Amino acid sequence: MNPDLQEIVRHATGADACFHLEDIQSLWSGYGKIMRYGLKGGNHDSVVVKHVKLPDKAHHPRGWNTDRSHQRKVKSYQVECTWYRDWASNCDELCRIPECLAIETNDDEFLMVFEDLDASGFSLRQDSVILADMEACLSWLAHFHATFMGKIPTGLWEVGTYWHLDTRPDEWAVLDDIELKKAAAQIDRRLHTARFQTFVHGDAKLANFCFSKHGFSDSYILGKGERVAAVDFQYVGGGCGMKDVAYFIGSCLNEDDCERYESVLLDYYFTSLRDALKMRQPDIDHDAIEQEWRALYPVAWTDFHRFLKGWSPGHWKLHSYSERLARQVIAVLNEVGS
Repeated sequence: MNPDLQEIVRHATGADACFHLEDIQSLWSGYGKIMRYGLKGGNHDSVVVKHVKLPDKAHHPRGWNTDRSHQRKVKSYQVECTWYRDWASNCDELCRIPECLAIETNDDEFLMVFEDLDASGFSLRQDSVILADMEACLSWLAHFHATFMGKIPTGLWEVGTYWHLDTRPDEWAVLDDIELKKAAAQIDRRLHTARFQTFVHGDAKLANFCFSKHGFSDSYILGKGERVAAVDFQYVGGGCGMKDVAYFIGSCLNEDDCERYESVLLDYYFTSLRDALKMRQPDIDHDAIEQEWRALYPVAWTDFHRFLKGWSPGHWKLHSYSERLARQVIAVLNEVGS
């Protein structure tokens, strides 16, 4: 970390000195890294620093090395800065996120200094889950969606998620599933024109949830699992909450379990959403939201399936459960259009 960045961290935390502890991960396509820094003095023992340095030429791991891809990433970091500056304060312990201590940007760099969630008790990362873990994450999503229901995503992505059709014409162009390709615009339109819109996290995969080792406090209870916090808000924006839910479930379960637990997990999410709406927006018709969004779950699943088939045709998530949902959605769209 250069002296200027060290000064930003020290100023944000009141620390006398900061020192590198570890690199947590590199950012996609060589756009920087996320690091943990130790501090001496001040109010924090450690912080997490996300430092984006735009490269002269990106090297995409899957070959999508285009100006469109670069501009999408640049906007994603601008969106993330806006999210933490203008919107993040709306989140509470039921949709916990890290506190952002400082944001600095210039023409080719973005720097964000965060509370270290590990130090705050959210030190567990899961690469496999039991139902209780998934329930904790679905409850987080329910409270997040309830918090931002009906809000206009000013400064964020107008349509959240990184696989949104309008931002992924290259992947659509190479898609060899002709029926799905023809239906892509209708699928996108169904989601975009849903009556009930909220903010979607946009990349709500299991890897972006941090789990607590501790149970719940007396002041709030999410469910049977541990508490969770979420990170990575590069693709937060407007949308139907089912986009997050479908994407999250698909990130956790194999083909058989996607089918086996579909009803159980959706029931849990909608129970949590109902409770969250009663708490946060009691005047909204939660029955109408559930009726609309349940019907859009397979549509949201198929929307991501469309992206994945063009982006990475051999991906492990391309299985018969996804194909079955996609064929059902396409059949319904064809029936409506005929």
